[in-house]
Amino acid sequence: MKHQKRVALVNDITGFGRCSVAVELPLLSVMKIQACPLPTAILSVHTGFPNHYLDDYTDRMRPYMDSWEKNQLSFDGICTGFLGSVHQIEIVADFIRRFKQPATRVMVDPVMGDYGKLYSSYTQEMCEEMRKLLTYANLVTPNLTEACQLLGIPYPADGKVSNQELEYMAGALADQGPSQVIITGLSEGETIRNFIYEAGRGSVLEVEKIGGDRSGSGDAFAAIVAGSLINGESLDQAVGKAADFISKCLKYAVELNLPWNYGLPFEEYLRELK
Repeated sequence: MKHQKRVALVNDITGFGRCSVAVELPLLSVMKIQACPLPTAILSVHTGFPNHYLDDYTDRMRPYMDSWEKNQLSFDGICTGFLGSVHQIEIVADFIRRFKQPATRVMVDPVMGDYGKLYSSYTQEMCEEMRKLLTYANLVTPNLTEACQLLGIPYPADGKVSNQELEYMAGALADQGPSQVIITGLSEGETIRNFIYEAGRGSVLEVEKIGGDRSGSGDAFAAIVAGSLINGESLDQAVGKAADFISKCLKYAVELNLPWNYGLPFEEYLRELK
C-alpha cells in the first residue's frame, strides 16, 4: 500500500512573522509530507516585535498528545523547535518516547540562543534538560552558541572556530545520541558555513551571506532538511537544498526591503521546492 509520509511539528504557532509552524508546515506540505502541529504556544507575532500576545500551551500539550495516541496516529518524523520551559522539554521527551517507532526520524532544533548568549527566556536548567533530548534524536541542528551550550564548553571569544574544532564538537554531540549533526549559520566575512557531520566524518557547505539575520530562517532550514531526509535524500543533498532555497528567499527579501522580523518571503519560490 502507498503511504503518505507524516511529520509531527512540536513548535509554537505564530500568526505573523513567518517563523515556527507557519514556515515549517507549508514547506513540508509542498514536499508532499503531511505536517501535524503540536503547539507549544500560540503567538500573535513573534517576540522580535515590540508587542506580542502569547498563549502558553503547556497545560494542554498532554491532553493533545493523549488524543493522538488514542486515535493511534503514527509519524515518519518528529521535529522539535523552540521550547519555553523545563516542563515543556519533559513533555516533549515523553512525546518522543510514546510516538517514536523504529523507522521514525527524530530531529531536534535546539533553539536556545545565538552570538554566545542564551535567549532571555532560557535558563541553565533548561539547557541541561535539552541535552537529554539528544539521546532520542537522529539529527540535531544547533548553531555555534547552542552547540557550545549542549557540550558545556565556552563560546569562542571572537565567535570563530576552525573546521577541526567543529568536527570535534560535532563528534561529541553525536556521542550523546544523534547519528547526524549540522552546526548551522557560521558567519565569517561574506560567507555562511554549515558543518555537516555523519558516520564519523565532517564536511562544510559554504554559501554567500545575503543581508542580515532574518526571523524564521532556522525554521525553514530545519523543515527542508527534515523533509528531504524523510523523502530519502542524503544529508548533504538535504543541506544543499535548504541552503539554496533560503538564499533565493533572502535575495528577494533584500529586493523587497523587508524588515528582518517579517521573515523570509518563501511563498515566491514555494513551487520550486520538491
